Amino acid sequence: MPIPLPDSPCRPRLWRPRSIRGRVTALVALLAMLLLVPSGVLAGMVARQELANAGWLDARRAAGLMAAADRAGRLTDPIVTSSVPGANVIQVVAPDRKVIASSPDARGLAPLSTLWPTAEDPQRDVQTCANARLGCVRLSAARVSPDPGSNVVYAGGPVRTVIATGVFDALFAIQVAALISLAIWAAWKISGRTLRPVETIRAELAATNVNNLSSRVPEPPGDDEIARLARTVNGTLERLESAKDRMELALAAQRQFASDASHELRTPVAGLRAQLEEARMHPEDTDLEDLLDRTLRDVDRLQAIMTDLLLLAKLNGGTPSALAEVDLAESVRMEVSRRTDRLPVRLRLVPEVAVRGVDTQIARVLTNLLDNAQRHAKRGVLVEVRRDGRTAELVVSDDGDGIAEADRERIFERFTRLDASRCRDRGGTGLGLAIVRDIVRAHGGTIGVDTAEAGGARFTVRLPLDEPPADEPATPGMPPLPLAAASTH
Repeated sequence: MPIPLPDSPCRPRLWRPRSIRGRVTALVALLAMLLLVPSGVLAGMVARQELANAGWLDARRAAGLMAAADRAGRLTDPIVTSSVPGANVIQVVAPDRKVIASSPDARGLAPLSTLWPTAEDPQRDVQTCANARLGCVRLSAARVSPDPGSNVVYAGGPVRTVIATGVFDALFAIQVAALISLAIWAAWKISGRTLRPVETIRAELAATNVNNLSSRVPEPPGDDEIARLARTVNGTLERLESAKDRMELALAAQRQFASDASHELRTPVAGLRAQLEEARMHPEDTDLEDLLDRTLRDVDRLQAIMTDLLLLAKLNGGTPSALAEVDLAESVRMEVSRRTDRLPVRLRLVPEVAVRGVDTQIARVLTNLLDNAQRHAKRGVLVEVRRDGRTAELVVSDDGDGIAEADRERIFERFTRLDASRCRDRGGTGLGLAIVRDIVRAHGGTIGVDTAEAGGARFTVRLPLDEPPADEPATPGMPPLPLAAASTH
């Protein structure tokens, strides 16, 4: 096994960064130089070539324009160079080498070149320095027409060095250096930001305890090891917090159920016990049939309260399962047809308004709203089903005394007691509207109450449509059905 030799003072040591951040930055700097320096040199060469070719393109364009003007008989002398961009030296020479038109800069000069394009090669380029007055110029010579006696147009401009080669190369060198510096700075910043979350994750986990699971470690962008670690840690914390929240909700629901049950069952149980004890103490003065009727009514009330409390506890579990399509209009017809109410119920139904939900719970919403309306109506109740955009609306209105605006939120609370006629002593358990609100919320809807046209209360339930129509506009409603066909007594 070879024995590693200690570093010799005579042998140079290669510099290598000690941190991962420094190594990544050094690697990026090396790659940037290998890529950007050759690219900058090549770009400079191409740019210089394009700059040189631009002069020839302007000369050719100017010669073509002057040849077209000669063919059209629009040639003027002197030639106005402002109408010919890219060239300030222009001559039109006849076949006998006589100048017949020229620009001001070429005024009084002999033909600028001896080059004479042929019919087979009607346009040619030439650079000449023969004229001391003009210096070196780039010219494009173009025949006006293929005829043997065609004139020739010379157009171009002086050879100008707009940017010296050294300055041009310096600009590209500065650009390349700036790009390399930017790459080094970005690599240093990005690598530092990428590695920084590791310490943050450790600190957050150290501070997390069972009483506070809401904290989350920051998740860096991307899909590298650190990002996956952060997402895994957050996922674990989220599952733990969700389990804790579910337990707290279940305990809160249990406490609420126990509180509601003890609060509301105490009075009827006490009344039932008082009646039975009185009958036991004075059996000779007790009417057995009347006693049984009163106790059965109390038992029915207790059963109704327990049923509503159990339903509320079930609704607190969240979104209902086993959802299906429910036709609101059909559900209203079926529910109204099986009822025997003291006041007539008018129907105003838009057909094929479907929502997604549990049909028994949707029916319970209508039942509770109808029971509430029947208790407080004076002459009748109106039930409407209609569309409003992507929402289905179920509206139950009565012509009673209405609900004060200050009480329109409180009536949905459990066991709420209101003044005057709207109190639960008229037959309700005090849980009907609370059940309606919880069912509607569990189905993703809303419920509100305002004043009806007849002056009473109007409850409006809004639920998302199961399959909202694409082209059919919102329908305000259908005319009320005849009372004989839409009412039950």
